Amino acid sequence: QVTCIEVVEAYVERIKEVNPLINAVVKDRFEEALQEARQVDKLLSEDLGDDYLEEKFPLLGVPITVKEAFSLHGMPNTSGLVSRCNVIATSDATVVSRLKQAGAIPLGVTNCSELCMWYESSNRVYGRTNNPYDLQRIVGGSSGGEGGVLAAACSVIGVGSDIGGSIRMPAFFNGVFGHKPTTGVVPNDGQFPNAHGVRTSYLCTGPMCRYAEDLELVLRVMAGPGVSKLKLNEKVSLEKIKFHCMDHDGGSVFVSPVDKEILQAQKKVVEHIESDLGVQVQRVAIHKMKYSFQIWSAMMSSKDSNGQEAQRFTDLLGDHGKPVWPLWELMKWLVGMSSHTLPAIALGLTEKLMKLNQSGNAKLVSMGKSLQKEMEALLGQDGVLLYPSHPTIAPKHHSPICMPFNFAYTAIFNVLGLPVTQCPLGLGSEGLPLGIQLVAAAYNDHLTLAVARYLEQAFGGWVLPGKV
Repeated sequence: QVTCIEVVEAYVERIKEVNPLINAVVKDRFEEALQEARQVDKLLSEDLGDDYLEEKFPLLGVPITVKEAFSLHGMPNTSGLVSRCNVIATSDATVVSRLKQAGAIPLGVTNCSELCMWYESSNRVYGRTNNPYDLQRIVGGSSGGEGGVLAAACSVIGVGSDIGGSIRMPAFFNGVFGHKPTTGVVPNDGQFPNAHGVRTSYLCTGPMCRYAEDLELVLRVMAGPGVSKLKLNEKVSLEKIKFHCMDHDGGSVFVSPVDKEILQAQKKVVEHIESDLGVQVQRVAIHKMKYSFQIWSAMMSSKDSNGQEAQRFTDLLGDHGKPVWPLWELMKWLVGMSSHTLPAIALGLTEKLMKLNQSGNAKLVSMGKSLQKEMEALLGQDGVLLYPSHPTIAPKHHSPICMPFNFAYTAIFNVLGLPVTQCPLGLGSEGLPLGIQLVAAAYNDHLTLAVARYLEQAFGGWVLPGKV
């Protein structure tokens, strides 16, 4: 009904209209995108047949955006690190290349937190990204620019990555869908920083979208041959899923209590599933979840099976140059002289403290492995767990520094290697998005994706910001 050039022009205009407010797209490639749109229209005019085109180019002409941490040819690839200001990607990350080959048209790259290790997307290269629902609120991190750009209807598909909730927190705070696939299915190549050692088992690349039905299609493209490990062709009967529900982590001292409104939204989901599908949602209390933050931290800093140490964050901050001394950077930050953000400096300091408790860390790693077995046994091949995405709705700017460990609600599933779909549940009393995490056992991504599609119909999915 419309030409590809019309679609791309509409998205370009939309970005120009709202990006000055949200600062999500940090570098655009509008000219190249419009040129690629013309080529798509030329291809369509050749009348090669819809079936042929759909099979060969499932995303033909679809506008996408890419987290700046991923290589996109000709675009910056700094990950918010000042010392990388002049780094321009000379190739595409594997997932970006696959999306382009499927016909997608990248419009530009989006903001992230410094080195992708914090849940507010703000850095000394591009500044801060604002939430489209309330400019005084965060978009989350580290794929925060993607969350904001999708919520503001500036893109159709986002490329995100997630080692502690970096897809799911922005999807939650911005009221869109995000999927952290089962570990090891979608390649992580071509992003900075990439995971090394044990962390290769925890970092996941995945899709972010406004509409639940797009998640599976984009996941198929991103996974390439790896998609055969997933059961995406299996038909899901929702009535046969064994639903489990957990309201909170059990009361960790490190994490805020879950907001009443988030609990209320989860309760409505449970009630809807029970009345509509005629199934019983099983309430569970998994004791070890109370130690989610400690387990994640210990497993992130543990050695891999070859005895290789986890890469130090302070080494990444130096980016192969001079080592960064966190205490010295803190002094510089206090007088406005540091080129790093406070969260990055704080992470460098806590990393040093973690090294002091080796025996405690070993116990926590063991607890994590035991939790993984417990979770896989609970979920089996037909189970889905409903779990809060975060203890609070999108916080105000800078406030995450006062509650730094709240990301534990998402992070625990990275070290457990489980697939999770973040699903929006409309807006709360302050006009900010609500949502829920849907968790399944490894390689059962098809279950969480099916439940996300179901809940989108029941609760309305993405809501345009500013729509009353």
